[in-house]
Amino acid sequence: MEINCMKPKLHRDNWQEKQLHKSISYPLHSSMSLTLSLPSLPTPRRFSFQPRSVQLSIDSPGSFSPSERQTGVVVIGAGLAGLAAATRLHSENIPFLVLEASDAVGGRVRTDPVAGFLLDRGFQIFITAYPEAKRLLDYQALDLQKFYAGARVYYGGGFHTVADPVLHFWDSIQTLTNPIGTVLDKLLIGLARLRVLSRSDEEILAADEVPTIEFLRKFGFSESIIGRFFRPFFGGVFFDRELETTSRLFDFIFKCLALGDNTLPAKGISAIPEQLASKLPTGSVLLNSKVVSVDRSGSGTVRLQNGDTIKSELGVVVAVEEPEVAKLLGLKPAEKKPARSTVCLYFSADRRQIPVREPILFLNGSGKGIVNNMFFATNVAPSYGPPGKALVSVSLIGLYDAVSDADLTAQVIGELSDWFGESIVGSWEHLRTYRVGFAQPNQSPPTNLVQDPRIGSGIYVCGDHVTSATFDGALVSGGRAVEALLRDRVKSPN
Repeated sequence: MEINCMKPKLHRDNWQEKQLHKSISYPLHSSMSLTLSLPSLPTPRRFSFQPRSVQLSIDSPGSFSPSERQTGVVVIGAGLAGLAAATRLHSENIPFLVLEASDAVGGRVRTDPVAGFLLDRGFQIFITAYPEAKRLLDYQALDLQKFYAGARVYYGGGFHTVADPVLHFWDSIQTLTNPIGTVLDKLLIGLARLRVLSRSDEEILAADEVPTIEFLRKFGFSESIIGRFFRPFFGGVFFDRELETTSRLFDFIFKCLALGDNTLPAKGISAIPEQLASKLPTGSVLLNSKVVSVDRSGSGTVRLQNGDTIKSELGVVVAVEEPEVAKLLGLKPAEKKPARSTVCLYFSADRRQIPVREPILFLNGSGKGIVNNMFFATNVAPSYGPPGKALVSVSLIGLYDAVSDADLTAQVIGELSDWFGESIVGSWEHLRTYRVGFAQPNQSPPTNLVQDPRIGSGIYVCGDHVTSATFDGALVSGGRAVEALLRDRVKSPN
């Protein structure tokens, strides 16, 4: 295939004449190589360059001999963290290759087309107030579709609305006396909102921490609103019904919810990583390229499953899920808290026969059953289904690995028949079940949400397990890993 490679001409930008430049050759084919002159940087900064287009013909990833593979930085994993790292490297004009084991970018942030529907791999909502996401993403191009700012809670055999008092003031006034918490609880939500809005993100992520459940009780919330609203809502966000997740993450999410909207990209959640990847140089992301080991001696060499090796001149960024890091580096796995897991079931329905038209999230506040939350995805984003069809998304917390898909489906249909009526739910057709064993890292206290990305000589790690378990945390971590690499190159340019 043909790739369009930009050959940079680096400027000195008033650097001293005595500064040395290191010449690095990047073989791309048996008959050609690309040589770049990389300066020993005095500070991490953007490289200044004048590009000219060079057409290079390369073969498929599997056709190179090991000795022919070389680049500036190797990024392992094309999830959000890996793509954010690649985006930062590209902005600095540093050559790189992203190696992705699967057949597409995104990691856990993937969408599958099934029978005309768009099925996200698990319950995933994008909050527009994520600060790093606002910097890196083009929201307009994502065509973000908004949820109602609130939820409808199933409790006592009926539904009760919880509404954002800023965006839906009159709705919130009407809900003051409903059974989803006391009037005082609803006033406390307003105070909690002011509390997080008065603090910076840095303060929030480094603050003293307790489990979220402990924070809620100390703040004065009643058991009724904790059980009927906070457990299903934030339990669905953290995949943690017990609310053992750190109060730091609760505060960060609560702040983002106060400042932004819950949304879905019109083309599915995978549109987010796909947009990041689309801005990278052609040929810089190699799919179906599984890395099996990383040399920890400082050589910068990674080995692929097909036997190829690739050498990085500047460093390796490991952007894989937390359980895979130790495997790649040949380390003894550290004792970790059990990961957060979820099951997501999708159903198709006749769009004319669904019980609501609002783009609202439904929560199970009854304390009974296995359903935690559900919504009609096509009410939020009509593009998630074909004309005339509705897409129903149902989420459970935990893996339920001892229960078959068929039994889970039957139990979910039974529970939702109690919610909406058997005549409506009985006609739904099951599309697919996703069991996500590692949906999120477990971030119950103690946590360190600003971890040093360095884990060895020339090796850096990123992902939501080293920051906050959010889309934004993954994006932030990718940038931090590259910043650490740049700082290290300044200290040791050779």
